[in-house]
Amino acid sequence: MKRRRFFQATAAGLALSAGAGSANAAAAMQGKRVGLIGTGWYGKVDLFRLLQVAPVEVVALCDVDAKMLAEAAEMTADRQQSGRRPRTYGDYRTMLDENELDIVLIATPDHWHALPMIAAVERGADVYVQKPISVDVAEGKAMLDAARKHGRVVQVGTQRRSTPHLIEARDRIVREGLLGTIGHAEVYCYYHMRNRSRAADTAPPDHLDWDMWTGPAPMRPFNPIVHPRGWRAFTEYGNGIMGDMCIHMLDAVRWMLDLGWPRRIASTGGIYIDPGSRANIPDTQTATFDFDQFPVVWQHRSWGHPVDPDYPWGATIYGDKGTLKLSVHRYDFIPLGDGQPIHGDVLYELDEYPEDRTEKDLEQHVAPAVRRHMLDFLAAIESRGKPVADIEQGHISSASCILANLAMDLGRTLTWDADRGQVVGDDEANERLARPYRQPWTHPGSSPA
Repeated sequence: MKRRRFFQATAAGLALSAGAGSANAAAAMQGKRVGLIGTGWYGKVDLFRLLQVAPVEVVALCDVDAKMLAEAAEMTADRQQSGRRPRTYGDYRTMLDENELDIVLIATPDHWHALPMIAAVERGADVYVQKPISVDVAEGKAMLDAARKHGRVVQVGTQRRSTPHLIEARDRIVREGLLGTIGHAEVYCYYHMRNRSRAADTAPPDHLDWDMWTGPAPMRPFNPIVHPRGWRAFTEYGNGIMGDMCIHMLDAVRWMLDLGWPRRIASTGGIYIDPGSRANIPDTQTATFDFDQFPVVWQHRSWGHPVDPDYPWGATIYGDKGTLKLSVHRYDFIPLGDGQPIHGDVLYELDEYPEDRTEKDLEQHVAPAVRRHMLDFLAAIESRGKPVADIEQGHISSASCILANLAMDLGRTLTWDADRGQVVGDDEANERLARPYRQPWTHPGSSPA
């Protein structure tokens, strides 16, 4: 009980630091009923950050991995104020039917984002859904349409928009005009994160419902790389490093510089270094997103050295008066000429939230951003306004990355008509805006071609 009172005190302080609106919204969440779909790594990260900032009641958890689900239920009972163990489900549809939920968090693999999100808003819940919101463009548009049709608040887990030191960099550098005229930006990732295993296919573990895990994706034999957490190595379930890492930094640049849809997207890449692994996503890729204002260029290599060892994953914005480098750990402004360099570091809140020190697999540097992202979500729920990472912004950033992969596959530049939701003059590309769904699942949208 002492610990729970401490959680309440620190959460109140965080809400107040984020503004009176956030404090009021957090308080208004008393007893709001929450369900989580996807209880793996980031499902628990998101859920436990929500519990740190608001007195909600987690009443239901869903996962197709029975072992993971049971562990999450026990951890949730220990973390929430009531101490009650949530009900558990193996099918999100049953969970949504049996519980009147105010808030639903979705942290499944990417190929399972669209259908649960749409089902949740249809039942009247507000939703926090992980990025990228979809695996194909038409899914994302269907999710946006559903959120608007049912008047629900949907926050996307692109929490760079709520990262304290990046907000500081935006306000202190970009908005003060220290960069001068901006003409170029780069986003990049050089982590050695592509799975290099050659593991053989096996039977799925007894505690995993492999058919339900696969869902609308193509059915393939189970491989131990895939679950847990390794599914991003396969294009059947996501969009590779582009959909995992580019979306964060592309979205951050779009947010900082007020960029909308890119007009043209080009990309090249492939598997150049590690062709023998089971993974089928590119180990090397470059993409150019041409916005009205200037181009933003992405590069990833899952091998070799980063260009700047201090910025192995980040964004660099170039102006005629200086350069701004951004990452999840820091930022640096380098003036052109005699100006004063400016440096900022990530905020940690380990004293305020000591449970962050021992939570398994928690990225401690990201936890403050997720907490603020949750508070922004709650404030939008209370006001019925749009959160900072509204579903429309999530759709733009997700679809831009998906289109880059499509441009790489087709070997040509795509011209995007955002008003029509089509690739201009390219029937083949438009046919691929919606991927085939495995029966009996039905795609929520169709190609606008």
